[in-house]
Amino acid sequence: MAFSGSCHCGRVTFTVDADLPSEAMSCNCSHCRRKGMLLAFFPGAQVKIAGETALKSYKFNKHVINHLFCETCGTQPFGAARGRDGTEMHAVNLRCVPEVDLETLTIQRFDGASV
Repeated sequence: MAFSGSCHCGRVTFTVDADLPSEAMSCNCSHCRRKGMLLAFFPGAQVKIAGETALKSYKFNKHVINHLFCETCGTQPFGAARGRDGTEMHAVNLRCVPEVDLETLTIQRFDGASV
C-alpha cells in the first residue's frame, strides 16, 4: 500500500510505493540535527515526485547526498543519493508524511556527526 507526503506549502508532493514504515533513522550530523528529520529509506523507483521544478539542492561534506528542499517554503521532504550498490535511494523525511504517527516509530540513532 502506498503513502504520500509533501512539503509545507504543497508545491512538492511525493508518493512512496511501500507500506508506512514503523522505524525511522535520526541522524545527529550538523544538517539533520538542525532540521530534526526522521528518515526512512526507499529505492528511488518506489518514490514518485511531483513539483520537481520547485526543488533546490544542498550538498555538503562529501557532496554525496542531494538534500532537496522546496524553494518556496524551505521544507526538505527527502534527500537522494546512491546506495553502496549504486542503486538510487531516497531518504524520506517522515515528518512530511501526515499519515505517520511519529510517536509510535522505533527510532534508530545514527552517529553522522562522527562520520
